[in-house]
Amino acid sequence: MGKMLLIAALASLAAGSAVAQDLKDEYRVSTVLPAPFPWGQAAEKWAELTAERSDGRINLKVYPGTQLVQGDQTREFTALRQGVIDMAVGSTINWSPQVTELNLFSLPFLMPDYAAMDAITQGEVGERIFDIVQQNGVVPLAWAENGFREVTNSKTEIRKPEDMQGLKLRVVGSPIYNDMFTAMGANPTQMSWADAQPALTTGAVDGQENPLTIYTTLNMQDLGQNNITLWGYVADPLIFAVNSQVWDSFSADDQELLRQAAVDAGAFGIEVARKGLTEDDQSLIDEIRSKGVNVVTLTDDEKQAFKDATASVYEDWKQKIGPDLVDAAEEAVANR
Repeated sequence: MGKMLLIAALASLAAGSAVAQDLKDEYRVSTVLPAPFPWGQAAEKWAELTAERSDGRINLKVYPGTQLVQGDQTREFTALRQGVIDMAVGSTINWSPQVTELNLFSLPFLMPDYAAMDAITQGEVGERIFDIVQQNGVVPLAWAENGFREVTNSKTEIRKPEDMQGLKLRVVGSPIYNDMFTAMGANPTQMSWADAQPALTTGAVDGQENPLTIYTTLNMQDLGQNNITLWGYVADPLIFAVNSQVWDSFSADDQELLRQAAVDAGAFGIEVARKGLTEDDQSLIDEIRSKGVNVVTLTDDEKQAFKDATASVYEDWKQKIGPDLVDAAEEAVANR
């Protein structure tokens, strides 16, 4: 009996060693933005919690600036699916060229507030989107947030679509953004963020659209971006995800550890992304105004003019995304 127990104990130790040997020294996590941006903070928190909860067995290293795909944000999902990247905290916008349904979050004025975004991501629609992502070869674990995207420029105050006539605005590399800004009369130009910063500095482009956490961290008022319109036309939820083969290499316990660490890091990231931008805390907006920036908040009637201008884009993309999915999202928003 004693001999059998010894054999069992040795077998257990051998199994444990095999699991340890199967783990990589480092799992590469791709993001677009580093800390101190909320995006980078969420990714770093995932790495921190994973290391802590695995007693250092699982080492995630964050590679910001999409450096693992030479800075091309729209290639990140493909690289993750192919295993060039192990894991990512990725943008629904940047992944939408490969997963059309992710354009849901870029439908103009679908989500009027944070409660609407939560109603989609944290409910049945969010589960359906995760199923779709998984069918595309990537395992999604949790949501984080880059935030609502506001438009800024160096030329003029924007209160109506006519104010955007001829403005050269940097937009992200997803076709729906070209469609939206063209419909509003602007001259959209797609470029990576790495290219956008010098373009804003030199005045090669007049403006851009991004969450205010990015505006403030980069001090965009120093790039001439002294007009901001708060319109919350789209938001950019983020997804913690793992390459499917990498995911399958983990034990069930480690999979659960990674998933829960992502959920907790995502909640942290969302809190950071919304700080100073909620109805009961406008401190970030106040800080921006204190730097001499003209911050415009659209009235309901003013916002409706932009909705009307982009209504045909909304309907066109609803068909591409899938009417059933969009209908479910609209219902979730209405019932929030």
